[in-house]
Amino acid sequence: MDLETLLSFKWGAMAPEFIILGVATLLTLLDLFLPKKIDRRVLGWFGFAGILVAIGFLVGSFFEEGVTTILYETYRLDSFAKAFKLLLLVGAAFVMLMAVSYDPKESLKEYRGEFYYLLLAGLLGTMIMASSGDLITLFVGLELLSLSSYVLAGLRKKNQRSNEAAMKYVINGGIATAITLFGMSYVYGLTGTTNLIEMAQILNQTRASDMQYLLMVAFIMMFVGLSFKLATAPFHMWAPDVYQGAPTPVTAFLAVVSKTAGFIIVARLFITLFLMTPAQSGEVSLLFSLKEFIAILAVISMVIGNTVALRQRNVKRMLAYSGIAHAGYLLVAISSINLVFLFETMWFYLVAYLLMNIGALAILQVVTRKSDSEDVSQFAGLYQRSPLLAVLMSIFLLSLAGIPGTAGFIGKLSIFMGAITEPSNAYVLASVLIATTVISYFYYFGIMTQMFFRPAADQEKIKIPVGIWITIILCGVGTIAFGILPGLAIDFFNGHFDVLFDFFNQASQ
Repeated sequence: MDLETLLSFKWGAMAPEFIILGVATLLTLLDLFLPKKIDRRVLGWFGFAGILVAIGFLVGSFFEEGVTTILYETYRLDSFAKAFKLLLLVGAAFVMLMAVSYDPKESLKEYRGEFYYLLLAGLLGTMIMASSGDLITLFVGLELLSLSSYVLAGLRKKNQRSNEAAMKYVINGGIATAITLFGMSYVYGLTGTTNLIEMAQILNQTRASDMQYLLMVAFIMMFVGLSFKLATAPFHMWAPDVYQGAPTPVTAFLAVVSKTAGFIIVARLFITLFLMTPAQSGEVSLLFSLKEFIAILAVISMVIGNTVALRQRNVKRMLAYSGIAHAGYLLVAISSINLVFLFETMWFYLVAYLLMNIGALAILQVVTRKSDSEDVSQFAGLYQRSPLLAVLMSIFLLSLAGIPGTAGFIGKLSIFMGAITEPSNAYVLASVLIATTVISYFYYFGIMTQMFFRPAADQEKIKIPVGIWITIILCGVGTIAFGILPGLAIDFFNGHFDVLFDFFNQASQ
């Protein structure tokens, strides 16, 4: 590639990625050369500012119509990428605020600087995944996220649970990567290209029976591999241990940003490649013919996630199993394959999940700071110690449970309506969704019982850092606002992103 061609690309499309990369590089150098006596929290505020600047550049791209592609369609800036990058950046901003305020019993001074730039490296990986138009680019983004997450999970080097979490995460992640790559190699071998749009066009033109079986194998292998990233049952066993052992901001990053990235890659990969690929059984789409496979994973995830969470005393493990159930809810939307509502439903539900999950984990971080224990008893008497914290935690729990008046309720209602409307008619999935949601009330309300009806062992007032205040207030307001006025988010999505129009659209570089 000559210099003239290189300069001809519209590099402005990658401005948010370049900003995150530049800030991460700057933080690495500052952490290396700054004197040890300087508190590394200042690096976290630099990182937070960098994320806000990246959000500003991304919002500026909302007003540019059409699809922008560079590097021969390997990078796509379309409505899908813009919409979901916004979630990734906002989620990472909240996590960075949590990280700045994170102060466990054991000292983090030696490696606090690493915390911030690894967080940005993982964020960069998710953003690359959102804009990938090529299998290689997509896999590079996935591995950048994964490698950063492995190190972040084990960052508390002197903590045994953190070491165990990192080990389990690396082993499970390595197996998942191998399975995913094996499935990708089948699709590449059948099409002879790694470009997603070109692959889709080639697959759409073929009906060879022997290729159908290989494509089904590729589909299942890739979905199983990526299910580890989504933490859907039965590929979820790493999640509770990693969530419990990792530092709380890392748990928030894995629960929200990493999981959002997982659903982004599933949508980008499977809808692009298999939606228009004809099935041997005579169905219009190979994706439609295999939706029962996704539906089975959705049911298993909802049932296992909510039932096993009933027995958990550790709040992080409880939220891990809750996350498995919520991944199952989103798989209901994907298995229904109601394209009229799919992207809008996924986006809104991930917005709601971001707000309520990060808010709950931020409060958990300050409540358990002194004891370094996440047992549910730590919430006993929280209303007497800090009424506002107890009320905000209740809002997040009610939203996770799907109670009317919260964003979580609107998100689940959207999935339910998409499942029972034509052409999906997934009544069984909708029924399981309702039944398992009712089961979840028991463990969510169990925490509220501790906060309002149990005496506090310690009457000392809880000191809340400014970063946590910003996080929980914004998350609380968003959870209520989008629950009462969901049109605020839905109209914003429909007004700025035309995902259905340009998801398969090609553009000149």
